[in-house]
Amino acid sequence: MNNYLALKKSFSLIVLFTCLIAGNLPDGFAYVSDSIPNIELDMRYCTNFNFLGTPVDGYQAPVAILSEPAVRALMMIQQELNAFGMGLKIYDAYRPQKAVDHFVRWAADYGDTLTKKEFYPTLAKPVLLEEVYIATRSSHSRGSAVDVTIITRPPRPQPPFDLSDQCDCSLEYRAGERDNSIDMGSGFDCFHEVSHTAYPGLTPRQRSNRLLLKSIMEKYGFKNYSKEWWHFNYVDEPFPESYFNFDVR
Repeated sequence: MNNYLALKKSFSLIVLFTCLIAGNLPDGFAYVSDSIPNIELDMRYCTNFNFLGTPVDGYQAPVAILSEPAVRALMMIQQELNAFGMGLKIYDAYRPQKAVDHFVRWAADYGDTLTKKEFYPTLAKPVLLEEVYIATRSSHSRGSAVDVTIITRPPRPQPPFDLSDQCDCSLEYRAGERDNSIDMGSGFDCFHEVSHTAYPGLTPRQRSNRLLLKSIMEKYGFKNYSKEWWHFNYVDEPFPESYFNFDVR
Protein backbone atom coordinates (compact mmCIF):
# COMPACT_ATOMS: atom_id res chain seq x y z
CA MET A 1 0.00 0.00 0.00
CA ASN A 2 2.84 2.41 0.86
CA ASN A 3 4.44 1.76 -2.51
CA TYR A 4 1.09 2.45 -4.20
CA LEU A 5 0.65 5.77 -2.36
CA ALA A 6 4.21 6.81 -3.17
CA LEU A 7 3.71 5.94 -6.85
CA LYS A 8 0.39 7.84 -6.93
CA LYS A 9 2.01 10.91 -5.35
CA SER A 10 4.91 10.80 -7.83
CA PHE A 11 2.48 10.53 -10.75
CA SER A 12 0.49 13.54 -9.46
CA LEU A 13 3.67 15.61 -9.24
CA ILE A 14 4.64 14.63 -12.78
CA VAL A 15 1.21 15.65 -14.09
CA LEU A 16 1.41 18.98 -12.25
CA PHE A 17 4.92 19.67 -13.57
CA THR A 18 3.85 18.78 -17.11
CA CYS A 19 0.90 21.17 -16.90
CA LEU A 20 3.13 24.00 -15.72
CA ILE A 21 5.62 23.42 -18.51
CA ALA A 22 2.83 23.32 -21.08
CA GLY A 23 1.53 26.65 -19.82
CA ASN A 24 -1.93 25.35 -19.01
CA LEU A 25 -4.33 27.95 -17.66
CA PRO A 26 -7.04 27.72 -15.02
CA ASP A 27 -10.44 26.65 -16.32
CA GLY A 28 -12.24 29.50 -18.03
CA PHE A 29 -9.12 31.32 -19.24
CA ALA A 30 -7.51 31.40 -22.69
CA TYR A 31 -4.57 32.89 -24.54
CA VAL A 32 -5.92 35.66 -26.74
CA SER A 33 -3.59 34.90 -29.66
CA ASP A 34 -4.83 31.30 -29.85
CA SER A 35 -8.23 32.62 -30.98
CA ILE A 36 -7.09 35.86 -32.63
CA PRO A 37 -3.70 35.12 -34.22
CA ASN A 38 -3.42 38.48 -36.01
CA ILE A 39 -4.00 40.62 -32.92
CA GLU A 40 -1.13 42.93 -32.01
CA LEU A 41 0.40 42.47 -28.56
CA ASP A 42 2.44 45.21 -26.90
CA MET A 43 2.66 43.81 -23.40
CA ARG A 44 4.26 46.75 -21.64
CA TYR A 45 4.58 45.19 -18.19
CA CYS A 46 7.04 42.62 -19.55
CA THR A 47 9.35 45.50 -20.50
CA ASN A 48 10.66 48.78 -19.09
CA PHE A 49 8.17 50.77 -21.22
CA ASN A 50 5.79 51.31 -18.31
CA PHE A 51 5.38 53.62 -15.34
CA LEU A 52 7.65 51.50 -13.13
CA GLY A 53 10.45 51.59 -15.71
CA THR A 54 11.11 47.88 -15.16
CA PRO A 55 9.41 44.52 -15.83
CA VAL A 56 6.58 43.89 -13.38
CA ASP A 57 6.30 40.93 -11.00
CA GLY A 58 4.32 38.04 -12.44
CA TYR A 59 4.90 38.86 -16.12
CA GLN A 60 7.14 36.09 -17.46
CA ALA A 61 6.16 36.23 -21.14
CA PRO A 62 4.66 38.81 -23.53
CA VAL A 63 1.33 37.01 -23.89
CA ALA A 64 -2.25 38.14 -23.29
CA ILE A 65 -4.59 36.00 -21.19
CA LEU A 66 -8.29 36.67 -20.62
CA SER A 67 -11.46 34.88 -19.62
CA GLU A 68 -12.93 32.87 -22.48
CA PRO A 69 -16.05 35.09 -22.91
CA ALA A 70 -13.87 38.20 -23.13
CA VAL A 71 -11.67 36.54 -25.77
CA ARG A 72 -14.72 35.64 -27.85
CA ALA A 73 -15.93 39.24 -27.70
CA LEU A 74 -12.51 40.56 -28.76
CA MET A 75 -12.51 38.13 -31.67
CA MET A 76 -15.70 39.71 -33.03
CA ILE A 77 -14.30 43.21 -32.55
CA GLN A 78 -11.13 42.24 -34.39
CA GLN A 79 -13.10 40.80 -37.30
CA GLU A 80 -15.11 43.99 -37.65
CA LEU A 81 -12.04 46.23 -37.51
CA ASN A 82 -10.14 44.01 -39.97
CA ALA A 83 -12.81 44.67 -42.58
CA PHE A 84 -11.75 48.32 -42.51
CA GLY A 85 -8.00 47.76 -42.53
CA MET A 86 -7.64 48.12 -38.76
CA GLY A 87 -7.19 45.91 -35.74
CA LEU A 88 -6.75 45.78 -31.99
CA LYS A 89 -3.56 46.13 -30.00
CA ILE A 90 -3.41 44.95 -26.40
CA TYR A 91 -1.22 46.59 -23.76
CA ASP A 92 -2.39 44.47 -20.83
CA ALA A 93 -5.00 41.83 -20.12
CA TYR A 94 -5.13 39.45 -17.15
CA ARG A 95 -2.86 40.81 -14.40
CA PRO A 96 -1.78 38.67 -11.42
CA GLN A 97 -2.33 40.05 -7.92
CA LYS A 98 1.43 40.01 -7.34
CA ALA A 99 1.76 42.59 -10.13
CA VAL A 100 -0.84 44.80 -8.45
CA ASP A 101 1.14 44.46 -5.22
CA HIS A 102 4.26 45.55 -7.12
CA PHE A 103 2.42 48.67 -8.33
CA VAL A 104 1.41 49.56 -4.78
CA ARG A 105 4.97 49.10 -3.44
CA TRP A 106 6.25 51.32 -6.23
CA ALA A 107 3.67 54.00 -5.44
CA ALA A 108 4.77 53.98 -1.80
CA ASP A 109 8.43 54.50 -2.74
CA TYR A 110 8.44 58.30 -3.04
CA GLY A 111 12.13 58.37 -3.94
CA ASP A 112 11.63 56.44 -7.17
CA THR A 113 10.63 59.02 -9.80
CA LEU A 114 12.44 57.45 -12.74
CA THR A 115 9.45 57.66 -15.11
CA LYS A 116 7.66 60.72 -13.74
CA LYS A 117 7.94 62.90 -16.87
CA GLU A 118 6.59 60.23 -19.21
CA PHE A 119 3.77 58.81 -17.10
CA TYR A 120 2.72 61.10 -14.21
CA PRO A 121 4.23 64.54 -14.92
CA THR A 122 1.83 66.63 -12.81
CA LEU A 123 1.03 64.25 -9.95
CA ALA A 124 2.82 63.21 -6.79
CA LYS A 125 2.91 59.49 -6.07
CA PRO A 126 0.39 59.58 -3.18
CA VAL A 127 -2.16 61.11 -5.56
CA LEU A 128 -1.87 58.10 -7.87
CA LEU A 129 -3.38 56.01 -5.07
CA GLU A 130 -5.88 58.65 -3.98
CA GLU A 131 -7.18 59.17 -7.52
CA VAL A 132 -7.46 55.40 -8.08
CA TYR A 133 -5.01 55.26 -10.95
CA ILE A 134 -3.36 52.55 -8.83
CA ALA A 135 -5.44 50.38 -6.49
CA THR A 136 -4.79 47.48 -4.15
CA ARG A 137 -7.19 45.35 -6.22
CA SER A 138 -7.59 45.47 -9.99
CA SER A 139 -10.35 44.27 -12.28
CA HIS A 140 -7.52 42.94 -14.46
CA SER A 141 -6.90 40.25 -11.84
CA ARG A 142 -10.45 38.96 -12.35
CA GLY A 143 -9.47 38.07 -15.91
CA SER A 144 -11.91 40.12 -17.98
CA ALA A 145 -10.33 43.60 -18.12
CA VAL A 146 -8.20 44.64 -21.07
CA ASP A 147 -6.12 47.70 -21.97
CA VAL A 148 -6.45 48.15 -25.70
CA THR A 149 -6.14 50.50 -28.64
CA ILE A 150 -6.60 50.45 -32.42
CA ILE A 151 -3.90 50.14 -35.06
CA THR A 152 -3.92 50.19 -38.83
CA ARG A 153 -3.02 46.93 -40.56
CA PRO A 154 -0.35 46.02 -41.24
CA PRO A 155 0.93 47.80 -38.12
CA ARG A 156 3.53 50.52 -38.45
CA PRO A 157 6.93 49.93 -36.83
CA GLN A 158 7.21 51.12 -33.25
CA PRO A 159 10.49 52.61 -32.01
CA PRO A 160 11.99 51.15 -28.82
CA PHE A 161 11.38 53.13 -25.65
CA ASP A 162 14.34 55.03 -24.21
CA LEU A 163 14.07 55.97 -20.53
CA SER A 164 16.56 58.79 -21.12
CA ASP A 165 14.27 60.42 -23.71
CA GLN A 166 10.99 60.95 -21.91
CA CYS A 167 8.33 63.42 -22.98
CA ASP A 168 5.70 65.08 -20.80
CA CYS A 169 2.64 63.02 -21.66
CA SER A 170 0.34 65.84 -20.52
CA LEU A 171 1.73 68.36 -23.00
CA GLU A 172 3.84 66.98 -25.81
CA TYR A 173 2.68 63.48 -26.56
CA ARG A 174 4.63 62.41 -29.63
CA ALA A 175 2.30 59.75 -30.96
CA GLY A 176 4.36 58.51 -33.90
CA GLU A 177 7.51 58.31 -31.79
CA ARG A 178 5.92 56.38 -28.94
CA ASP A 179 3.29 54.07 -30.35
CA ASN A 180 2.02 52.57 -33.61
CA SER A 181 -1.57 53.11 -32.45
CA ILE A 182 -3.85 55.53 -34.23
CA ASP A 183 -3.61 58.91 -32.47
CA MET A 184 -5.55 58.75 -29.20
CA GLY A 185 -4.21 62.02 -27.82
CA SER A 186 -2.21 60.47 -24.99
CA GLY A 187 -0.13 57.42 -24.39
CA PHE A 188 -1.07 54.28 -22.50
CA ASP A 189 -0.78 54.76 -18.72
CA CYS A 190 -0.43 58.53 -18.91
CA PHE A 191 -1.79 59.45 -15.48
CA HIS A 192 -3.29 62.82 -16.33
CA GLU A 193 -6.69 64.21 -17.23
CA VAL A 194 -5.64 64.18 -20.90
CA SER A 195 -6.23 60.42 -20.71
CA HIS A 196 -9.81 60.81 -19.50
CA THR A 197 -11.95 59.38 -22.28
CA ALA A 198 -14.01 62.56 -22.72
CA TYR A 199 -11.13 65.03 -22.21
CA PRO A 200 -12.28 68.30 -23.87
CA GLY A 201 -8.88 69.38 -25.19
CA LEU A 202 -8.59 66.72 -27.87
CA THR A 203 -8.36 67.42 -31.57
CA PRO A 204 -11.33 66.29 -33.69
CA ARG A 205 -9.32 63.33 -34.98
CA GLN A 206 -8.28 62.23 -31.49
CA ARG A 207 -11.85 62.55 -30.24
CA SER A 208 -13.09 60.51 -33.20
CA ASN A 209 -10.48 57.81 -32.61
CA ARG A 210 -11.44 57.45 -28.95
CA LEU A 211 -15.11 57.33 -29.85
CA LEU A 212 -14.44 54.59 -32.40
CA LEU A 213 -12.64 52.47 -29.80
CA LYS A 214 -15.26 53.06 -27.12
CA SER A 215 -18.19 52.41 -29.46
CA ILE A 216 -16.92 49.15 -30.89
CA MET A 217 -15.86 47.81 -27.49
CA GLU A 218 -19.26 48.67 -26.00
CA LYS A 219 -21.00 47.06 -28.97
CA TYR A 220 -19.55 43.71 -27.92
CA GLY A 221 -20.09 43.92 -24.19
CA PHE A 222 -17.28 45.97 -22.70
CA LYS A 223 -17.50 49.08 -20.52
CA ASN A 224 -14.92 51.86 -20.48
CA TYR A 225 -13.26 53.31 -17.37
CA SER A 226 -13.76 57.06 -17.78
CA LYS A 227 -10.28 58.05 -16.53
CA GLU A 228 -8.46 55.79 -18.98
CA TRP A 229 -9.50 55.72 -22.63
CA TRP A 230 -7.71 52.36 -23.07
CA HIS A 231 -9.28 50.42 -20.17
CA PHE A 232 -12.34 48.22 -20.68
CA ASN A 233 -14.11 45.66 -18.48
CA TYR A 234 -16.18 42.87 -19.95
CA VAL A 235 -19.56 43.42 -18.33
CA ASP A 236 -20.68 39.78 -18.06
CA GLU A 237 -17.40 38.67 -16.52
CA PRO A 238 -17.38 35.06 -15.28
CA PHE A 239 -15.28 35.72 -12.13
CA PRO A 240 -16.68 38.94 -10.63
CA GLU A 241 -15.55 38.15 -7.08
CA SER A 242 -12.24 36.38 -7.78
CA TYR A 243 -8.75 37.86 -7.91
CA PHE A 244 -6.24 35.48 -9.45
CA ASN A 245 -2.50 35.31 -8.89
CA PHE A 246 -1.09 32.87 -11.47
CA ASP A 247 1.80 34.18 -13.57
CA VAL A 248 1.49 35.48 -17.13
CA ARG A 249 3.58 33.00 -19.11
